[in-house]
Amino acid sequence: MNEWYAAFESFEKVYWTIALIASVIFVILIILTFVGGEFDDTGDVDSDIEGDTGIHFQFLSFKNLIGFFTIFGWTGIACIGEGLSKGLTILISTVCGLLMMFIMASLFYYLGKLNSSGSLKINNALNQIGEVYHTIGAKRSKIGKVHINIQGGMRELEALTDEATDLHQGDIITVTQVTGTGILIVNKHTA
Repeated sequence: MNEWYAAFESFEKVYWTIALIASVIFVILIILTFVGGEFDDTGDVDSDIEGDTGIHFQFLSFKNLIGFFTIFGWTGIACIGEGLSKGLTILISTVCGLLMMFIMASLFYYLGKLNSSGSLKINNALNQIGEVYHTIGAKRSKIGKVHINIQGGMRELEALTDEATDLHQGDIITVTQVTGTGILIVNKHTA
């Protein structure tokens, strides 16, 4: 292996070194992605998920830089193999590396757009019918809990009532209001 590497001139050694190191890191990242390994990265797409806003377009991230150096190295080796000049080799490998970064950033951005936020929009509970799960105190004296179907799923949410009597487990309720803090105001359901 040393004889093979020693046969190259320094310009070609730089490209081989970049290509091999970046490729090893790239393969490790792929394996970690498929086996669910966590990779802490301050410029990573995963770390920029903010609430309900989704993923922002990120050109500079660790994964994108590794993609750049991988393509940069292998494109440079291919250009050297074709006998292109050093200047043209650097230009072509840089353009290809930047193109790879742009493609990866775009791919992560648009894949992130496909995901639903999963955020519960509590105002969707208005006028919904549910069932008391934990007793709710009369005249807003004690927070209880209700089961209610919102956004296609059964949820357990905190609730208060303005009724004169407590609402007990199993009572059917209707949501009449949602407070600013996300607590439901419910009344006994009347058919």
